[in-house]
Amino acid sequence: MVATDAGRRREAPPPVAWFWVLVAAGLLLAVLVALSARYGPHRDELYFLAAGRRLAWGYPDQPALTPLVAHLADVVAPGSLVALHLPAALAMAGVVVLSALTARELGGGTAAQVLTVVATGCGLVTWILGHMLSTATVDTLFWVAIVYATVWTLGRDRPRGWVVVGALAGLALEDKHLVAFLLVGIVVGVALTSEVRHHLRSPWAWGGVALALVLWAPNLAWQALNGWPQLTLAADIRDEYGVLAERLNFIGLLLVQFSPVSAALWIYGLVRLFRVPSLVRARPLAWAFVVMVVVFFLTGGKAYYVVGAVPVLFAAGACGLAERWSARGVAVAGVVIGLSGLLVWPAALPILPERAFGESFFADINEDQSEMVGWPALAATVQAAATSSGATLAVAENYGEAGALEWYGLEVPVYSGHNGFAAWGPPHGSDGPFVLVGYDRAPSWAVGCRVVAHVDNGFEVDNEEQGRAVRVCDAPAGTWESVWPQVVRLSA
Repeated sequence: MVATDAGRRREAPPPVAWFWVLVAAGLLLAVLVALSARYGPHRDELYFLAAGRRLAWGYPDQPALTPLVAHLADVVAPGSLVALHLPAALAMAGVVVLSALTARELGGGTAAQVLTVVATGCGLVTWILGHMLSTATVDTLFWVAIVYATVWTLGRDRPRGWVVVGALAGLALEDKHLVAFLLVGIVVGVALTSEVRHHLRSPWAWGGVALALVLWAPNLAWQALNGWPQLTLAADIRDEYGVLAERLNFIGLLLVQFSPVSAALWIYGLVRLFRVPSLVRARPLAWAFVVMVVVFFLTGGKAYYVVGAVPVLFAAGACGLAERWSARGVAVAGVVIGLSGLLVWPAALPILPERAFGESFFADINEDQSEMVGWPALAATVQAAATSSGATLAVAENYGEAGALEWYGLEVPVYSGHNGFAAWGPPHGSDGPFVLVGYDRAPSWAVGCRVVAHVDNGFEVDNEEQGRAVRVCDAPAGTWESVWPQVVRLSA
């Protein structure tokens, strides 16, 4: 059935290239799982595991969903890195499938779908997010799902699809609040596109908004009852990344975070969404992307914030190449884009031995991998200090250190004043000697502190913990209850 561009119906979309799509998603999943147990957990993962043992509707720096996923993985297979990293691998495999479905909704056949899958699945950021469980990993999956559901709803002019968008948005808001920017961008895009503006009057759209708010309500209530700590953290991030150098870095990373070569494809797709009449119903996604890039550039956001909005641009670009080029030309483009991502695999995945990684330039490309090295050495050093001094507890400077000491089974209780850990203190029933981990200097709230060791990860990997002091202190400067407000700190 054929209609005009402004009509309310269109030709049936082409079939999904399920064989190639599932092969690509399966290969991505297989590689991520095969490498999932190398190195160790990331500092954020250690924090999520600690938070998951103390489930709540929210924490100072995130909602509840990712800690819940980490907790479930640890319950199913305690202490297993494969289990901990599996949800991240599955999420990125899901992103690959959804990107192909998005290309199909834009009219792309097999060639366009496969090229979209290659550009998305071979991206550096895809591998990074697929190797470690993070709020950004889960958030990206929800963003891509929301974009796909939006393209489906607008393209087919079926307003009931907004209920699905609302459900996905509500769940996404229980993982990370950034999806609110995507939703606002979509609304702005719909308002600016006359062909789909009638959706703003649809009761289904407002029903989707209501559903999202209902699903988000528990975390909103937690934030309100605890003084909106995430707003404080947002201000901290804005101060750190709002300087000119970081804003220029934002643009640079935006262009290379998948790969420098594939940036040409998504830029081409962005232009096509604005200019090609047959794609007018998907144009709100182009507006949403532009709005978010401008907002995040001006407010000091990070480039990976918009990762979930890029696959639809890949899809639009791939559809254009498939229409203009021969099958051989599209295949060559796919090979070039794929290789451009694979060349930097060691920056995204734990392929190199730890020492070789630390000595390479790949460590400068992806600092997150450096933060997955050395935790057993940290735990062993602290355990030795606790055993030799008779300390009854340990206090860590940050949540990564505290999470690692819990994960690796320190024989004394672990505390920290950093973010969520602050609410799980102060210590009770012990004002005797304790081990102090990671502080650059002895704090004023501790007395009789002396350095007994320094952390050495054994691989000369330059990360946040390498070389940090481990001290034994005689006691807090008062009771733990009285000094705890000085221990507490909130930072990104």
